[in-house]
Amino acid sequence: MLAEALPEAELKINGGEGKYSVSVVGSVFEGLTSVKRQQFIYQFINEHINSGEIHAVTMQLQTPSEKLVSEPT
Repeated sequence: MLAEALPEAELKINGGEGKYSVSVVGSVFEGLTSVKRQQFIYQFINEHINSGEIHAVTMQLQTPSEKLVSEPT
């Protein structure tokens, strides 16, 4: 679902049994606050949260330039 919605983003999803960690790096987040970034992702996963398929999710959402700054040199 997220891979289809964000084809140009770097996407990593880990977890299972309803608990997931989502890391997305994409230019789609440029100019968005952290809350707006999360809302953007929730629009794609809310159906799965409401069904109980997902009950816990942590997110790390960055722009490409933010990722470069946060990577160790």
